[in-house]
Amino acid sequence: MNPIPPKAKKSDHKITVHGHTRIDPYFWLNQRENKEVIRYLKDENKYTQTVFNEGTSELQKQLFKEIKGRIPKTDEDVPYFMRGYEYYSRYDEGKEYEVHCRKKDDREEIILDENELAGELPYFDLGDWEVSPDNQLVAFAVDTVSRRKYTLRFKNLATGSYFEDEIPDTSGDIAWANDNKTVFYAQKDDTLRASKVFKHVLGTPVSQDELIFHEEDAAFDLSVFKSKSDQYIFLSSESTLSTEYQILDADQPNSTFRLFQQRLNDVEYHINHQGNRFLIRTNYKAENFRVMETSLSETETEHWKELIPYDPKIFIEDLEVFANFFCVQEKHNGLTQIRIVNQGEKYIPFEEEDYYAFFDDNYDYHSTFLRFGYTSLKTPATIYDYDLKTDQRVQRKQQEVVGSYTQEDYETRRIYVTARDGVEVPVSMVYKKGYQPDGSHPLLLYAYGSYGINMESTFRSPRISLLDRGFVFAIAHIRGGQELGRHWYEDGKLLKKKNTFYDFIDVAESLIQNNYTSADRIFAMGGSAGGLLMGAVLNEAPHLFKGVIAAVPFVDVVTTMLDDSIPLTTFEYDEWGNPNDKEYYEYMLSYSPYDRVKKQDYPALLITTGLHDSQVQYWEPAKWVAKLRDLKTDDNLLMLWTQMDYGHGGASGRFEPYKETAMEYAFLLHLLEKDNP
Repeated sequence: MNPIPPKAKKSDHKITVHGHTRIDPYFWLNQRENKEVIRYLKDENKYTQTVFNEGTSELQKQLFKEIKGRIPKTDEDVPYFMRGYEYYSRYDEGKEYEVHCRKKDDREEIILDENELAGELPYFDLGDWEVSPDNQLVAFAVDTVSRRKYTLRFKNLATGSYFEDEIPDTSGDIAWANDNKTVFYAQKDDTLRASKVFKHVLGTPVSQDELIFHEEDAAFDLSVFKSKSDQYIFLSSESTLSTEYQILDADQPNSTFRLFQQRLNDVEYHINHQGNRFLIRTNYKAENFRVMETSLSETETEHWKELIPYDPKIFIEDLEVFANFFCVQEKHNGLTQIRIVNQGEKYIPFEEEDYYAFFDDNYDYHSTFLRFGYTSLKTPATIYDYDLKTDQRVQRKQQEVVGSYTQEDYETRRIYVTARDGVEVPVSMVYKKGYQPDGSHPLLLYAYGSYGINMESTFRSPRISLLDRGFVFAIAHIRGGQELGRHWYEDGKLLKKKNTFYDFIDVAESLIQNNYTSADRIFAMGGSAGGLLMGAVLNEAPHLFKGVIAAVPFVDVVTTMLDDSIPLTTFEYDEWGNPNDKEYYEYMLSYSPYDRVKKQDYPALLITTGLHDSQVQYWEPAKWVAKLRDLKTDDNLLMLWTQMDYGHGGASGRFEPYKETAMEYAFLLHLLEKDNP
């Protein structure tokens, strides 16, 4: 006898905006402290356990064993140099968390042991940690709830003792002044927005901390950090489309921050200090960004001088600045290039058709080499040092994959799919060598498509469990990301958001039409805003996929964006629009997954969330599942799995998060097995 799925009660709640009334029967699920809500979430977990986990328990154990077995029992980062010490982090055998260390004269000193700090806590996250300029103290940030509110703590590295000073509810930012006793930090408000920056003097009561700046515009988020040169403290106010910096001499913590350049509408800028100038990466009169410079004293836009001009074909993503040179991370037709600027200019060459390169640990301002990483869907992350003196790069480490993995046994490709409006959408793919596009292979299509965040072609050893079972893994680089430049982002947000969904649908249909897979063997996955993508695609094209995984999905778009008490809402008006404006309200309502659920067949669904999620509140997926259960007309699997101890990022630790990965993979394989016993 099949178990009966949970049925959430209905309690109609009216929401009237712009003369339009919506009825939300599951609005009551947003009461986190309500025992009935907790009972419902646990009932859903019990149902998932009964209809799925029990039947796939051996498969999940096998997958978890495979995934865990590819991870070396011990591991250690490539050391980096800073202020006379070599710093590195390592994993000890059998431990879930890292140990952070440093060496001088070959004597190891443990700075922070996360295993010791975590103890028996169900969740632990070490955020930022910063050693004082005199190397004697460390300030560090910890989150033990998974709400991304960090408590700052302090440790004396000479004695190993901890200070009594503890600062709760921070963003985790840490900026030491050069007096080795003053720390600047950002505090979060009830909406989880970092809205205030304070100054704390070690050994004094936190209640006496001086308020340095209060960002009253709810669309802006604060951060505070130190320049790599150690000469400045930077205070940044940032919204989706605008940035403003204030700067302070790190030698004078009691002086006043100075405005660098007041915020301008639709102008972003990011600053770095180098010698007698500031380097600026900005989209000021340059959609795809350019690099400019200005003096230490005259920092307004009228004094900015162009160093690397705007090129509509090149998107400038990041700068890495050193005392005597700087490097630029760029996107050329969706692929990363690294430009070295040192008296002349040159690019570091990369060979693969599809890959990702990135700046790594470059903390030493006076270094003469650049440390960067390289990876692809088949190439484990590889760390290199590029020597400016010799123009040679030296491999320092490649991610170890325990077992028989050889990257030559796999192939990667980059193809382009023509979307319905004629735009070419890049798709990255990886599969086992010998694969033929004959429609017989299962395929997992992944995407995100929001906030200008790129889904890069990075190696993930757990995927081997799918690839070795015949899967193709594909990433659709849809609009809403920034892979092809700023216009790629602008064409997938606000009143153009549906381009994101249509791109994904068009890619999936093309993969089927060209026999990379077939209609009964294609799966989709996305998380957070990528979960919104999943929900919108399901309503628009429910027939398209065999099964869908939606992780911590943002699906109740309109209701959430109308509630400015919910974390991060006001900060995101520039991304989704403000539904208090009728035009945006109607457009958002036309794709909001929760609002658009209707009586129709849906594919099999695995939907995950975390009770303490700070980014997408647990009730969004919970309400979505309740409404789907009520309206869907099929008998396909529909499962909600709530992590009762975790938040947006899932479980903490080195191995524990992979249990959910094993569950997700088991879901895909279970659906294939049902049709092909």
